[in-house]
Amino acid sequence: MKNIIFDIGSVLIGYRWKDMCLEAGWEEEKAEKIGRGFFDSPLWPDFDAGLVTTQDMIGSVVGKYPDLEEDARWFIGSGKKMVTERPKIWKLMEELKKKGYGIYVLSNYSEELFTLHTAGLPFWELVDGGVISYQIHQIKPNPPIYRHLMEKYRLKPEECIFFDDRAENTEGARKLGMQAVTVADGSEEFLEEELGKLLAE
Repeated sequence: MKNIIFDIGSVLIGYRWKDMCLEAGWEEEKAEKIGRGFFDSPLWPDFDAGLVTTQDMIGSVVGKYPDLEEDARWFIGSGKKMVTERPKIWKLMEELKKKGYGIYVLSNYSEELFTLHTAGLPFWELVDGGVISYQIHQIKPNPPIYRHLMEKYRLKPEECIFFDDRAENTEGARKLGMQAVTVADGSEEFLEEELGKLLAE
């Protein structure tokens, strides 16, 4: 095993979108409406793939909740407040890099949220390369996005291990010959344990 590939959301960073809304004074019902309105929208995969705009996404939520347009715009625009940092994970990444592993990222993200969520975070200093879905208009678990990462950085699947919080995405990696670990529910503690095992090898 030579390379470690990380998803970003619920792996290298955590999310707290509901807490963000409650701290802004929203009722939980409204927070659920807006959050689920975005994340469960049939447009969301195309948003991650860079095929629809932020305005399209806002429109899909406002179509269901016409009186919540201002709130929907605030939700997307406040994306930086949605993120929790994971310095313990980043420290383990640093130790793994010192041990000789290549460090890569492979994540489904729209351009706007990718920028809001990850710009300036320290873990980027450790990353050797990566592919974000909006850049190539492909999302996990579709095979082309994994193949693009392999080809771009001349990686061999059998030399890579992939960490993602969604089972369908880790299964997609396995089908192409990688080892893969599902970080169920985005558990930071579980990921710490798994990275610790790699360090101990």
